[in-house]
Amino acid sequence: MTRKQQRLYMVVAGMMMLGLATALGLAALRDNLVFFYSPMDLQTRDTSAIPRFRLGGLVKEGSLVRDGQQVRFVVTDGVADVAVHYRGILPDLFREGQGVVTEGRLDSGGTFVASEVLAKHDETYMPAEVVESLKKSGHWTGQQTGGDPGRP
Repeated sequence: MTRKQQRLYMVVAGMMMLGLATALGLAALRDNLVFFYSPMDLQTRDTSAIPRFRLGGLVKEGSLVRDGQQVRFVVTDGVADVAVHYRGILPDLFREGQGVVTEGRLDSGGTFVASEVLAKHDETYMPAEVVESLKKSGHWTGQQTGGDPGRP
């Protein structure tokens, strides 16, 4: 075997190892990837193939119903509403009219079944997608800054 052939084999072997490492890394990321949607996004996109995703918006005033550890409320972006069912203890900062991000799945009846609820103490830390949706719907108060607190 000539030196040229040896180099070629080494390059091919290196490329195969790099490809395998990339494939393994992407497979690991896919299991931990969670998409974020607003209520309006859920009306326009098919989420049936996504086993778990995040839903963000504001807790609609007058929608909170507590029954022991079971809680039902509505998340809105000012354009669309999504009913949410959660079983567990809500964060202390959770209240109507405040920003919320829930993680879970959409059931066959269109109710979002949350496995986790994250309450926002104010809209300073609200995801940029929710801020844009609130601006489009006219529910933006102008006091919220959205996304990065250091960004105007």
